[in-house]
Formats: sequence, C-alpha cells, structure tokens
Amino acid sequence: MKAYIISIGDELLIGQVVNTNASWIAQQLELCNIKVERILSIPDQHNVIINTLQWAENNTDVILVTGGLGPTKDDITKKAIANFLNVDLITHTPSLQNVINYFTKRSLPISEVNKQQALVPNGCTVFVNNVGTAPTMWIEKNNSIIISMPGVPFEMKWVMTNHIIPKLLQIQQHKQSNDIIIHKTILTYGIGESFLSDLIEQWELALPKHFKLAYLPNAGSVRLRITANANTPAVHYEMQQQIDALKQLISPYIYGYDTQTLPQVISILLNEKGKTLSTAESCTGGLLSNNIVSQSGASNYYFGGVVCYNNEVKSKELNIPIQIINEHGAVSEEVAKQMATNCRNKFNTDYAISITGISGPNSDNHNTPVGTVWIAIAANNITTTQQYLFLTTREQHQQRCVNQALFNLFKLLQEA
Repeated sequence: MKAYIISIGDELLIGQVVNTNASWIAQQLELCNIKVERILSIPDQHNVIINTLQWAENNTDVILVTGGLGPTKDDITKKAIANFLNVDLITHTPSLQNVINYFTKRSLPISEVNKQQALVPNGCTVFVNNVGTAPTMWIEKNNSIIISMPGVPFEMKWVMTNHIIPKLLQIQQHKQSNDIIIHKTILTYGIGESFLSDLIEQWELALPKHFKLAYLPNAGSVRLRITANANTPAVHYEMQQQIDALKQLISPYIYGYDTQTLPQVISILLNEKGKTLSTAESCTGGLLSNNIVSQSGASNYYFGGVVCYNNEVKSKELNIPIQIINEHGAVSEEVAKQMATNCRNKFNTDYAISITGISGPNSDNHNTPVGTVWIAIAANNITTTQQYLFLTTREQHQQRCVNQALFNLFKLLQEA
C-alpha cells in the first residue's frame, strides 16, 4: 500500500509549530511496509482541504489527515470532509458520551461547542478518543481510505497505535503481494558523512540492485538506512550479510541500531555492568543530565550532577582552586579534569563526565576560540580528557557537546 500524510494547520505553514506528527506517522507506516509517497502541510481553508483530498484520492491508497478537529471556529476539517463526501454531519453517541465523561471527570462545564466534538460525517467508521475528545474518522471512498485524526500528538499516537495501525495491517494481509520490504538503520558517531562514504564506498557499490542505502546526518552522527525490497524470504539473510560486512568496516563508529539513542544505549550498558554515573556541566547547563534522565529507570545508575556555569560555583561545589581557573581559564583541560574527578568523588560514582566549553557567540577573557569544548571522564582513578571544536550555532554546539560526551562514555563502557 501507498500513503499520503496531510497535516492541516496554519501554524505549521508559518513555522509556529514543528510538524512532528508527520515524521512519527511516516516512521510507523514504514515499519508496516506502507510506502509514504507524499507529506503535505495545508492551511485551515475549506476549499484547500477539499481540493487536496480530491487530488490525493486519485493518487494513493491511504490518506492520513491530522489537525483541525477542535471545538473552535477555525477547526473545519470535519465540515470539509463532510462536504467532500457530500454527506451531513451527525452526532456519534459514544463520542458524545466520551466528551461528557471527559469534562465531568475534571469538574468542568460542558458547552454546546464542546458537544460538537461528537459530530462526524454520516457513514464513516468512528474510533472514540479515549485520551481526548476529538474522535478519529475512518472513511472508505472508491479505492482509497481516508483517516482523519486529532492533531494533538499524544492523541494521534494513541489512536494510531491502538486502532489505525492494526486495521491497516489487517487490510494489508488480505492483499496478495509477495513483496518483502525490510529496513535496517546503523547508527554511527564521530565520523563525517563524506569520510564515512569513502570508508564504505566499495561495500556500497557492491550492494545488490534490490538494496538501497541512505545517509542521514545530524549533530555529529550519521544514520545509515539500508532498505531491501524483494519477493523472497531470503532477503532477510541477505540483509544480515550486508550488515555484518558493514560492521567490519566501521565498527569503531557504530553505537546502535534502528531507533536507539545514545542515552538509551548508555542506559543499557550502565545497567548491564552495574556501574554508576554523575555529571558536571558548564556550557551545556544541564542538557547532559537531561538527556541521561530521559531514560526510564535512570535512578538505578545516575546519582546526580552539578551545573557549574559560574566559576565561583566550580570552586565552591567542586573544590576547584580559583587560581587554576584564573590561570588556565574555565575552558581548559585542567579545569575539565578537576570537574570530572571531583564530581566523581562528590557523588561516589564509578564514572563522572564533565563538559566545559564556549557555545558563543562571544569568547571568554582568555580569547578561547568560540566552539571550543573540553570533555573529561573520570573512572577508576584515571581521568581522560579530549578537546573538540564544534563550529555551529549555540544550540547545536550544546547538543554536539552532549552527544560527544555520551559517545566517549559509550566507548569506555564497551572496553570495561
């Protein structure tokens, strides 16, 4: 099956809201071997919605629509869909009861506008929204399926996970297609896209014709997505052969696969090895610890950290002599090393990571180049340090620092 994703909302077109819904839906459809051919963002305009649906219906199998289902006057998706189908809007009783229950549980008054959430185009299949009030509508017209879902991300994800994906998979099973489409993503860090391409050039050129490779770079990392499309189960064995050959070439740079993240991989390794971690951050201002505790169960291995953006805090909280900071500068190997070592002692952990750098746009009083960062890791009475220069925006610099620090810890944990 082939699919279009249509996101409705003026806020998307003016850049006020990032369209995370479309990327998440595309990922889920890819896992189901449903090929996404178009992703569109359109305004909250009645005629635009109708014209887009008419065009999409003639060109694809499944049309997934998000947004424009709220109780306010600018949410017009249901009306547009009803006009597109040439049917009336009717009250869906289970959805109305869901709206009543939603407001009653919260001791909130229910207005007539709220009750209009239960209106749906006549003849559609309705999925009640158990985590919100706007229902999801499933419409079959000619040879296409139109699915209209809430734009609120957690509501959309709930209905996709619990209703839409299972139903699409069921339909797919009835289609007589022998094609097998599989994807595998290899996650790398610490090597640029062009250098990575040079390393694997011969491997890439030797890929079978039914294999496709894509480079997806981001913040110091490169994802290599391999897609295979064939009509024989042997393609699974072929995929594993290709991955094994690739690992022989770039294993020092691989930290994970598919949807894994560096914080997730670190979490797995720390738990497996029974090790603990603490952090000392300057330029990243707590972003490193935030990434670490993004993982459920982080309290098993992460004891805490110090955000020492100010030099006096470095001195008072981490016992770094102020004369060392004045002599070498806050962004220096000496300070990074003491931050990590003293942090490890303070929290009594197996590992401690420190980050001190200049994210810009201004330098420090030691004229340290903007973009400079020192990262240190203290472990087993040995502290390793490394200097980097990340020439990018302030926000990207901070994330690069965090990613690099986590990757350095990943390498140490692998060797431990």
